[in-house]
Amino acid sequence: MLLQGKTVVVSGVGAGLGHRIAETVVRDGGRAVLGARTEAHLAKSAAEIDPDGTRTAFRATDITDEAQCEALAALAVERFGGIDAVVHVAAWDSYFGGLEDADFATWQGVLDVNLLGTLRMTRACLPALKERGGSVVLIGTQSAVAAPSQVRQAAYAASKGALTSAMYSLARELGPHRIRVNTVLPGWMWGPPVQAYVRFTAHAEQVAETEVLARLTERMALPELATDGDVAEAAAFLASDRARAITGQSLLVNAGELMR
Repeated sequence: MLLQGKTVVVSGVGAGLGHRIAETVVRDGGRAVLGARTEAHLAKSAAEIDPDGTRTAFRATDITDEAQCEALAALAVERFGGIDAVVHVAAWDSYFGGLEDADFATWQGVLDVNLLGTLRMTRACLPALKERGGSVVLIGTQSAVAAPSQVRQAAYAASKGALTSAMYSLARELGPHRIRVNTVLPGWMWGPPVQAYVRFTAHAEQVAETEVLARLTERMALPELATDGDVAEAAAFLASDRARAITGQSLLVNAGELMR
């Protein structure tokens, strides 16, 4: 039981990765405190993960609002006595484009969510984390270090790249409190967003979905895409005491598409 007795705050819990991470926390003996903007998504996720409601708690949380971040952290302490880890999934990843067509007002919004929102949520959890030590797990993206050719998400990549850079400073600053800070970098990840991309591309090009999927997997060392569940397993490991000597590191979960 990798997270036995641990309380883990998970931001951005919806139908995809956030749900998988919260599910993995509970499966591995922990307690999950769920945050996201839409309360209905949180209630649905909590009911599926923990039907009797003894090992989950949730609160609608917009990570661009500092008071809401503090309220989610307070819920974890009130309900379960403290915080051992926080996993940051909440992100704005639906804005596409590059430099020439950039709407920099939207870029600022993306940065406010992905970079500053994550830092707000981390700071809200710090008092509780300092009492126990623990782990901060950032969910980044492979596109921050190797831009994909299929889509342009320059704002998203830049915001996540900034977050990964911030990780190094956070690891130094928080290390004396026994708080570790690491990043998981997913590549193409089989879950709701990529499934939607495959369906859309197949329809637009009038080809089979398997053909679109094959284009993605042909670059992988392993002949398949990593899944939401694979990324959740990596996040759970970094949140656990088995990673007690790991901090300031980025872990690619990408079936070997990019190696470094």
